[in-house]
Amino acid sequence: MKVLVVGGAGYIGSHMVLSLVEQRHEVIVLDDLSTGHAGAVPPGMLVPGSIADSAVLDRVLLEHQPDAVMHFASFIQVGESVEQPAKYYRNNFVNTLNLLDAMVRHGVKRFVFSSTAAIFSESDLPIAEDHPKQPINAYGRSKRMVEQALEDYDRAYGLKSCCLRYFNAAGADPEGRTGERHDPESHLIPLLLQAASGRRACVRVYGRDYPTLDGTCIRDYIHVLDLCSAHLLALHRLARTGSSAAYNLGNGTGFSVQQVIDTVRAVTGKPLEIIDSARRPGDRARLVADSTLARRELGWSPRYDALERIVLHAWRWEQKIAAEPTVYRSGIRPD
Repeated sequence: MKVLVVGGAGYIGSHMVLSLVEQRHEVIVLDDLSTGHAGAVPPGMLVPGSIADSAVLDRVLLEHQPDAVMHFASFIQVGESVEQPAKYYRNNFVNTLNLLDAMVRHGVKRFVFSSTAAIFSESDLPIAEDHPKQPINAYGRSKRMVEQALEDYDRAYGLKSCCLRYFNAAGADPEGRTGERHDPESHLIPLLLQAASGRRACVRVYGRDYPTLDGTCIRDYIHVLDLCSAHLLALHRLARTGSSAAYNLGNGTGFSVQQVIDTVRAVTGKPLEIIDSARRPGDRARLVADSTLARRELGWSPRYDALERIVLHAWRWEQKIAAEPTVYRSGIRPD
């Protein structure tokens, strides 16, 4: 199958590209490189450009005629979305509509969408697909709006989609080919690992007064390669059934911020300076997935569900970056 991966130079997208190539799919990557890295994409696959540009989309879709599109080109920082909602609605929603319209024009009918657990209301129980959808920040709302638009595009234009609602993506390619390198970094595990490697002086914990066992937020961490395997299964499902669907993706086990800190200390053997700060707007106390539906309908099962393994793979990647920061920050693919 020929697959256009939008945002394929970013964290999850670059892992997805490698997974598609390993499964012998033909891949085209469209990325504006605003947050992605050209060096994360295998040679010959990258088309620089934005989904905000209809002319670029028309040219890529006409030239390559993909069988499906996978979409990873979203802004993802919850706190920033509270402070700059326009940025999130414009990129995550408006630009995605531009992509969908181009797909309709060119007859591309299969779409795998990178959604988020932030579309749901908070719950003390694992969250299934039918849980109330009440996002509390612009990031979650922008993703929920795309999901709602996809329902209408299915009915009106026959565009079939699979929405995959991530909980907390983490980890890195075990072979060290790619990993997480946001700038600025906002995810807990890479922040802690940067502190462990000496690239960061300290890490802030935002809130120790949540209604949890140790007072810190609880999240469901899922290895990036397990996310990729779910995307492959979703792609095959679209080809097989021709019907739209949505799935929650997580391990079903939540870990608190403090538990993650303790695990990073144990895996790296390094000291960490932690500074306690007040809660951030838009953060929830607990988000844990019920992925029963994905397991049943997609046949999906996470392989890397142990937090220690997730941290270990991310730590190997962080050590690689710390050893050669100029190479990896430049986006040049090392030999």
